[in-house]
Amino acid sequence: MDSTETHDMSHWKKNIILFLSSQTISLFGSALVQYAIMWYVTLTTGSGVMMTLFIICGFIPTFILSPFAGVWADRYNRKKLIILSDGLIATATLILAIVFLSGYKATWLLFVMAAVRALGTGIQTPAVGSILPQIVPSEQLTRVNGINGTLQAIMMFVAPMVSAALLTLSSIEVIFFIDVITAALAILTLLLFFKIPVHKKATEKQSTSYFTDFKEGIIYIKNHDFLKTFFLFFAVFFVLMAPAAFLTPLQVTRTFGDDVWRLTAIEIAFSIGMMAGGAIIASWGGFTNKVHTMTIASLLMGACTLALGIVPVFWAYLVFMAIFGVAMPIFNTPTMVLIQEKVEESYLGRIFGVFGMISTSMMPIGMLIFGPIADIIQIEWLLIGTGLFMGVLAIFLGRNKLLLEAGKSVVNESA
Repeated sequence: MDSTETHDMSHWKKNIILFLSSQTISLFGSALVQYAIMWYVTLTTGSGVMMTLFIICGFIPTFILSPFAGVWADRYNRKKLIILSDGLIATATLILAIVFLSGYKATWLLFVMAAVRALGTGIQTPAVGSILPQIVPSEQLTRVNGINGTLQAIMMFVAPMVSAALLTLSSIEVIFFIDVITAALAILTLLLFFKIPVHKKATEKQSTSYFTDFKEGIIYIKNHDFLKTFFLFFAVFFVLMAPAAFLTPLQVTRTFGDDVWRLTAIEIAFSIGMMAGGAIIASWGGFTNKVHTMTIASLLMGACTLALGIVPVFWAYLVFMAIFGVAMPIFNTPTMVLIQEKVEESYLGRIFGVFGMISTSMMPIGMLIFGPIADIIQIEWLLIGTGLFMGVLAIFLGRNKLLLEAGKSVVNESA
């Protein structure tokens, strides 16, 4: 008994190392391209409306695809779905690189690229979210999600620096080719080395339609008051986060200067914070009640958003950007674990699909509201207003009895 348990433990560790390695390699290439495109659009247009358009192109496809992708993640082999999405993004990037090399460098092409990348993300997100509980013992989920967050943060830290250096030294096409190579490495890692049995629902003959499966997912949420309240909180919170998430590069170019190093600096500060936050949550594990951890983190994010609208000097701005980064994984990790723990495995893909719809649609809705306003009202005022509202929402989250009950540790329940 003991020896098999030890064997299982070593087996899941090997699997998670392979899986997270492939995801990290893939993310690095994607982040390089993301920053390169974002800066290209910011520096060549300097317009709030163009930034809004770019962000919407990068979100709408994920939103439309998420409900289907959630059903696919429950119906089909999750590993194959992840490989497929990586392949789709790599192929599109390769085509774009060739078109750019031929001399045709229209901005609209970058918008199309953002949309294709969003399709890939839409397929991948529910599959990744629901594959982790298949590989990892439940008591290790917080730690593994925390480590995953840290790895992602390291990539987001390295990517803007490498991206800025490459843009200075060479062309945007070089960055496109690097993304193709990293995607190929990630796909090969999953194909050749990552062995995982297909989850139960995917092995069964599918007797219901896509629509029925999706409807069952919605009914599942409707029958769980915790999920309804949880998702409503997220919907409002993500709308309020839009200015801090997307308008800060524009704010920096308008208020502090349009040097590329400033845009790089805010991304680096945020990423250093995220690395620290990921390490903190992976080693600490958060409060016994996950909702308490989320409340502290969301209060911190509200306070930082407010501060970003007030601070007059750039170095102080960077400090609050870093603290915001620390709060992100402390907020995201218990969120993911709560869904992974509370939702039955056969529904995980669909619930992550709906969660993906909320997280991808609410920020663009926020941008539709705040983006055009940013060309009329100072971005600072938008940050102060949304920061205050985020603080109020965090207090509601921390006082909600239903969520506090759901946030209790699973280990305690089974004890």
